[in-house]
Amino acid sequence: MTAPRLLDLFCCEGGAGTGYARAGFDVFGVDTSRAAVARYPFPAAVADAIEYVKLHGHEYDAIHASPPCQRYSIATKGSGKQGNHPDLIEPVRVALQATGKPYVIENVKGAPLLTPMTLCGTMFDLTATDTDGTPLRLERHRLFESNVMLYAPDECRHDRSIAVAGVYGGGRSDRAEAKYVRRGGYTPAKSVRAELIGADWMTLHGLSQSIPPAYTEWIGQQLMEAL
Repeated sequence: MTAPRLLDLFCCEGGAGTGYARAGFDVFGVDTSRAAVARYPFPAAVADAIEYVKLHGHEYDAIHASPPCQRYSIATKGSGKQGNHPDLIEPVRVALQATGKPYVIENVKGAPLLTPMTLCGTMFDLTATDTDGTPLRLERHRLFESNVMLYAPDECRHDRSIAVAGVYGGGRSDRAEAKYVRRGGYTPAKSVRAELIGADWMTLHGLSQSIPPAYTEWIGQQLMEAL
């Protein structure tokens, strides 16, 4: 039996696509970054996501989109530079709805998604051991809008006895500085970040932008049931 095809828009270096592939989809990615597409672990094209889905969305069984999140992120709101980043949620939604296909839109907390489901790294036991032996856990809350009913595997389990590590740009690699000076934002070594996300092929930039594959494997299983 031929695997159902999933179109992965704004695919970056393949975190979302890897999860969907594990769920059984034949994945194809689209991104404007040639560097990202070069690292993408599945077939992909360098193209504008919205234009591509308008032309080819009907060829796929399901579509995932992760529009750039900078407009809605906490860091951007704190800088007052939201207007420097495009607001793509609505045009992406319109393009996806026009295909009539099952779709998922992913973004950060604060993004204008419709009745989204939230996933957290603690729902999937995403943990790693830091270079000094300290246990770390990943939270990385992400929102998912869909025209398919989605549910989370569990509630968040924020165990305060285990240190939280971030995987993003602009953090601090010194735990004491992160806690007592910056007050938040500890980011461990690249190898530890890769273990937390579950993506050892990515660059630091790719990791900072990535959805953990565990998230989309979970969603992909639900899309499979819907199909």
